[in-house]
Amino acid sequence: MDCFKKVLKVIAIVLAIAGVVAGAYFLIKKISDKKKAEADNEENYVSCSCCEA
Repeated sequence: MDCFKKVLKVIAIVLAIAGVVAGAYFLIKKISDKKKAEADNEENYVSCSCCEA
């Protein structure tokens, strides 16, 4: 029974670490998507007369 508790603790630790990594991934993805959306705004583009042939 003591070995079973140790196995459960190891599994719980691995799941907790995986949860933290997944949370960090989604947070970084959300922030980078927001920055990308702001960068793609049409107001940030400068027209070039050389390309308007």
